[in-house]
Amino acid sequence: MSTKVVMEALSPTMEEGRLVEWKKQEGDAVAVGDVLAEVETDKAVMELVARAGGTLLKQVVQAGTTVPVSELVAVIGEPGEKVEAPVGRGDGQAAPAKKPAPKAEAAEEPPAAPPGGPAAAGNGPPAAAPRPAAAPAASRSAGRVKASPLARRMAAERGIDISAVAGSGPEGRVVARDVEGSRPAVAGAAAAVRAPAVRGPAGQPYQDVPLTQIRKTIARRLAQSIGPIPTFYLTTEVDMERAREAREALLEAGGEKVSLNDIVIKAVAMALRQHPVCNAWWQDDHIRYWNEVHVSMAVAMEEGLITPVIRHTDLKSLREIAAESRDLAGRARERKLAPEEYTGGTFSVSNLGMLDIDEFTAVINPPEAGIVAVGRMAERPVVHEGAVAIRRRMRLTMSCDHRMIDGATGARFLQTLKGMLENPLAMVY
Repeated sequence: MSTKVVMEALSPTMEEGRLVEWKKQEGDAVAVGDVLAEVETDKAVMELVARAGGTLLKQVVQAGTTVPVSELVAVIGEPGEKVEAPVGRGDGQAAPAKKPAPKAEAAEEPPAAPPGGPAAAGNGPPAAAPRPAAAPAASRSAGRVKASPLARRMAAERGIDISAVAGSGPEGRVVARDVEGSRPAVAGAAAAVRAPAVRGPAGQPYQDVPLTQIRKTIARRLAQSIGPIPTFYLTTEVDMERAREAREALLEAGGEKVSLNDIVIKAVAMALRQHPVCNAWWQDDHIRYWNEVHVSMAVAMEEGLITPVIRHTDLKSLREIAAESRDLAGRARERKLAPEEYTGGTFSVSNLGMLDIDEFTAVINPPEAGIVAVGRMAERPVVHEGAVAIRRRMRLTMSCDHRMIDGATGARFLQTLKGMLENPLAMVY
């Protein structure tokens, strides 16, 4: 008897997945737990595994196809068993992607980018964990170029013939950095993408780029946040001289390098412990006040944003926070985080200071009650101890969900946070 294979919800916020590559072909033997395909979710590239053994009788959808959760993607059964025209959707076919792509490897590491921007990930229970991408057998086989999905997309956008690009990845695989260093094979191809709109047969006036799964999720989450949530903003300026001195002392002592962002995350966690009203979730018919502090940090990726969570942040040392934040941010950019590593945060921190932004307002990551946006630390003339002096200052802006946090409540939280950053020893107690 045949078994239907459906697109599984591989993350708590996943509504559809793009089938990146089939790992089993029609006619292959399949055991329970075997990897059938790689699927791009809203946050990572993950594995779709077999829940039954037998033979892969039918691939219902092609690689590159985007399929809603619970829709049919394949059929497993006994060798020679007849499959009666399975379909993936009620209309007789799975939703095609913009352009069916050849088999592609799992997503590669995007160019490194600092944490920053508004929070984009949701909260929910843990699900299946992703796995690192497997290296292909060769850079070119059967006339097909081995290249990552990101490299293929970059080549198409820049008018570059990817078959002419020398790969520097594992076993000659073409990766993003190879495409960045290449020139378009035809000058006009790149101009069609980069130049101003051109009408007529010589060019095209615009380019349509299909949404990635993570960009779809960001759009949906921001609509959930900006629309229904009554948000107000509070801004304060912090003297960062002592925090900077504390960081330099830690660096001189050796061990794990601590960034100013790590210090901010620790201070936020300690302030939340004193102001539990801000450490809360909106749950429609009730408010959930958390006794544990789990700070989410916004990390920028090429495709969008994700918020890895440092759990029990208030109980960890600065060096522990530094090590964990560096590890989470690195794996986030490689899209190798498990769902439980980017869900369940109770409050968020977003930092754009390293991009020379003085201040900004970040979007609340529902169901959390607030998020702190961190601007750059800069030398400014201020009155200090009765005289004008040059001091390193930094602006913090807190976005508050007014359904849970009142103006005075948010102001008191910021006062505490400012006090801890201006006197880092306060975080010890």
